[in-house]
Amino acid sequence: MALKFHAAINLSLQLTPSPTLFAPLFCKPQKLLKSSVKKTHVCQSSLVNEQQQQISFNEQENQLINALIGIQGRGKSASPQQLNEVGQAVKVLEGLEGVSEPTGSNLIEGRWQLMFTTRPGTASPIQRTFVGVDFFSVFQEVYLRTNDPRVSNIVKFSDAIGELKVEAAATVENGKRILFQFDRAAFSFKFLPFKVPYPVPFKLLGDEAKGWLDTTYLSPSGNLRISRGNKGTTFVLQKKTEPRQRLLSVISTGTGVLEAINEFIKLNQSVDKDELELIDGEWQMIWSSQMETDSWIENAGRGLMGKQIVTKNGQLKFVVDILLGVRFSMTGTFVKSSPSTYDVKMDDAAIIGGMFGLPVEMETEINLELLYSDEKIRISRGYRNIVFVHVRTDGTRQK
Repeated sequence: MALKFHAAINLSLQLTPSPTLFAPLFCKPQKLLKSSVKKTHVCQSSLVNEQQQQISFNEQENQLINALIGIQGRGKSASPQQLNEVGQAVKVLEGLEGVSEPTGSNLIEGRWQLMFTTRPGTASPIQRTFVGVDFFSVFQEVYLRTNDPRVSNIVKFSDAIGELKVEAAATVENGKRILFQFDRAAFSFKFLPFKVPYPVPFKLLGDEAKGWLDTTYLSPSGNLRISRGNKGTTFVLQKKTEPRQRLLSVISTGTGVLEAINEFIKLNQSVDKDELELIDGEWQMIWSSQMETDSWIENAGRGLMGKQIVTKNGQLKFVVDILLGVRFSMTGTFVKSSPSTYDVKMDDAAIIGGMFGLPVEMETEINLELLYSDEKIRISRGYRNIVFVHVRTDGTRQK
């Protein structure tokens, strides 16, 4: 017996710190997007402003940054393929000649954003609570050339709410290693005129509040740093981020996403690429301009959840995990109809549990327009002008 469901839908699927120092942490676009919300005057975008500033990364650094694109939770939700890509890129950089003595360089000074950690959920309560949550931004401030050398870990909740800052007194042991001891922490809320102490008895913790941090790679530009902590954790930090990273950061907050997508597309308009390709691989939907409905099967069919699996032979599959061991699956085919669009027909749907499947009668014809596509991120638009952003979860395609 088959479940019947008829719909014309769209593909464009559519806190005690531990002695680990960070324990608290293109292709050518076609059209710009039109938002259905009320139009307001918007100043020049932060993405455009930052892009106009020269961001310097060498080839090996770009390989690491590319490996980080699409990883959620700063590594917490990374697939084995993604972790392997990042690990290989880290080893390559650590084997290169960056700044020879990072702790003696002015380039290590300043605020660094945590992009990735190998142990986002296994260190202190702060790391388990905040580092794996994309909605929060996590930073590390390093200031060694003062009368009071310090390294601080910062969790920024939002511009409107405020942040938590955990500070450590720092000592330079050698050209790579910083010794530290946590000694104070406080919440700074925007709605309060004073700081709220973070209630941790640092003095009573003794050696538990101490640790060290080695910088194993510091880029000559001062924009990228790799560090390893005394608990074996690896950290990747950046002072400046590239446009795809900034777009994904906006998506994680859920505010101003359509505007950010438009800005991102503008930044890539000058890239000379005749066609956009529906690249094979596993693609997880991370955002859409249409909210989910009450019907999960409509959400699954319209791509408001789950992933797409694209194969080189023109096959496409939508997959949504329903319960443990139970998933919705819908397969079909796609054919390119123009440099940036595909005609898609989905006609084989089922609810699958183990070796058993319950057919669902669905047939869908879709026109998919690619607005941006590379090896890591895809922006598309289709039925009813719904816009989707997908990130690749199975690693970069080998060429």
